[in-house]
Amino acid sequence: DAKLYVPVSSLHLISRFGGGDQTAAPLNHLGSDKWDKAKQKAAKQVRDTAVELLDIYSRRAARKGFACDANEQDYSSFSADFAFEETADQQEAIDAVRRDLLSPQPMDRLVCGDVGFGKTEVAMRAAFTVVSSGKQVVILVPTTLLAHQHLENFRDRFSNWPVTVAELSRFKTSKEQNQIIQQVETGKVDILISTHKLLHAEIDFKALGLMIIDEEHRFGVRQKEKIKSLRSQVDILTMTATPIPRTLNMSMHSIRDLSIIATPPAKRLSVKTFVRTHESRVVREAILREILRGGQVYFLHNDVKNIQRVADELATLVPEARINIAHGQMRERNLERVMSDFYHQRFNVLVCTTIIETGIDIPSANTILIDRADKFGLAQLHQLRGRVGRSHHQAYAYLMLPQEKKISADATKRLQAISAADQLGSGFTLATNDLEIRGAGELLGEEQSGHIQAIGFTLYLEMLDRAVTAIRNGSKPNLDASLDQGIEVNLHIPALIPEDYLPDVNMRLMLYKRLADCQLASELHELQVEMIDRFGLLPEPTKSLFQLAELKQLGERLGLKKIEAGPNGGRLQFTATTEVEPITIIKMVQAEPDTFRLQNNDQLSFTMPMDDPRERFRLVSDLLTKLLPIKSK
Repeated sequence: DAKLYVPVSSLHLISRFGGGDQTAAPLNHLGSDKWDKAKQKAAKQVRDTAVELLDIYSRRAARKGFACDANEQDYSSFSADFAFEETADQQEAIDAVRRDLLSPQPMDRLVCGDVGFGKTEVAMRAAFTVVSSGKQVVILVPTTLLAHQHLENFRDRFSNWPVTVAELSRFKTSKEQNQIIQQVETGKVDILISTHKLLHAEIDFKALGLMIIDEEHRFGVRQKEKIKSLRSQVDILTMTATPIPRTLNMSMHSIRDLSIIATPPAKRLSVKTFVRTHESRVVREAILREILRGGQVYFLHNDVKNIQRVADELATLVPEARINIAHGQMRERNLERVMSDFYHQRFNVLVCTTIIETGIDIPSANTILIDRADKFGLAQLHQLRGRVGRSHHQAYAYLMLPQEKKISADATKRLQAISAADQLGSGFTLATNDLEIRGAGELLGEEQSGHIQAIGFTLYLEMLDRAVTAIRNGSKPNLDASLDQGIEVNLHIPALIPEDYLPDVNMRLMLYKRLADCQLASELHELQVEMIDRFGLLPEPTKSLFQLAELKQLGERLGLKKIEAGPNGGRLQFTATTEVEPITIIKMVQAEPDTFRLQNNDQLSFTMPMDDPRERFRLVSDLLTKLLPIKSK
């Protein structure tokens, strides 16, 4: 294998390759142009994406929408009916949505939160604000079952108010559907909850003010197009449990408004996760413990061919349980009846496939057993585990492994990660690439996923960020050029984190990377304080490392390409877009011709004794400060 050594000073050019399967990351030969071609292809796509995003944003900003009435008294009274205490994140999302609704600019906000973190209440407060301003609300959900659950929740929450909530789904007869559509068109229905059925029916709302979309990524392409056409006319609130990485949030800031709910509700316990060999004793014990406390169990077996046999074996093993089956090959009506029976606790063990992955909220289901857990990806295991632990009861997840078969090293790693990351909201901390990719697709469109896979998630976002900034400032984004090589600083002084100060090589590498990513003097100071706090006073070479980073920041502000200095002097090399005023350099050369000389119009050399490393830092720093334009000082 070829090796490429990267100096510590160039660590800002290294980023984690996030995207899809790590083992499938494209490896190119040193010296080949494949990587450059992949980057150029992605750069073209990034430019188009940035233009499209900004176009949507500017059209939205130019259009005047409907501003809701505040109705503070009623709103406070409705908010007080909420049975739980809002988490800080949830309150922030609620306030942001309300601000959007009270302003005349049309809303297009995405609320993203891990399963069971209180997104529904955000939707309910939004619906109340719109309905009490005399407008109608429609809520689009991907499944009939979810529509029915929302109907029950909304009716319950709005029971003290003169608000009519209706549901439009396949469970209604044609006559009932027509009746509901008529009531919507005459304004008798205030909140309509519907599956995608609505997207096909020609409904002429009397006064539609808000569309709430639950899990948009589960709608088909044609349905999404229909949603897009409605987008330009009303306020839109989209809710998703797919974690949107915060890095993407930075790029998207002000293009699509984003609220992230990352704090779990109070009294919510994290799911206890166990990795176990599949043994009858463990299975019986886990199921019995749950059903004896009045709870329900998911037993996940992802093979339809023998799911009936597994259910029969469980019935023999745990005769106390009432068991039923659910899988994707069942007729939809039957499947939804089974799920509805499970929701209403008519049986207590559901043997199922991954069809439950983005299912409904069943607070009494607090144990899940996942058969052959080694066959699932990290993101999927996280989503499946999120089916339990929706109430204040302790929930359990058992990841079952076969007794006789050896599992791969990758599967072992995944299972260790999921059992370690059993904290609430870990969907945001588990940096699972497939979740990141899904999150990116949610905001940018699925076609981006291929480019993200080709060049890595971090680099893709950096390019998108630069493209958006450039286009917004009216300049053409230069993405074909390789990423900013940065400024080279060499003072011929040892600058490193010594092994005897910090023996852990991974930790050293991480700190080098964090140091390279610091953009401000305050960030450098914070990192310095953190290192002293964690590892003790900084040795001389590490102090030098921080001083070099400070010089680098100064040099970047000045638009320098290179800073070099040794015991007898040094030189500064300028870029074509340097911030240094030519008159400043001319004055310096004229005032001290023996010390300063201008070479090739892009270099300033200086001669002065600088034997002592500290003195060298001080003199170079003073020189750079003198070159700063007056407005920057």
